[in-house]
Amino acid sequence: MATVREVRFDTIVRAEPSKVFDAIATAEGLDGWFTSGTALEAKPGGSLVFRWKDWGLEKFTGEIAGEVVEANRPDRFAFRWPVDSGGYMTTVKIDIEAHADGTVVRLVEGVYEDGEVGTQDMLNRASGWAQALTLMKFWVEHGIRT
Repeated sequence: MATVREVRFDTIVRAEPSKVFDAIATAEGLDGWFTSGTALEAKPGGSLVFRWKDWGLEKFTGEIAGEVVEANRPDRFAFRWPVDSGGYMTTVKIDIEAHADGTVVRLVEGVYEDGEVGTQDMLNRASGWAQALTLMKFWVEHGIRT
């Protein structure tokens, strides 16, 4: 049986789906909790450039370009972007579902290459998405950018 080479996260955000979608799928929303100067055309084939300035403990400054695959407000946002090793692209699919307690965010990213490099890319993204979704949750629920 083949191993699935993807990361998956589910989280609940205590807000309406449209507010969660806007935090994930608009430049203004992303800049509120994650990036600094992101450019985003929220349509299939649209460009996406994540930009950071002095981000995190390591004070990372840089940008990563990708392409929007799907933007269906408020239900789904998907994009392709390069992995950390730079050798290939993955697709990030984010489904946003209304729930009695707010909104469920379901994120899947893959497919990662087999081998050491692909495993390291997958581990990097797993830890990165865990942090990113927590930051997004704090921003949407409380207006806090950490």
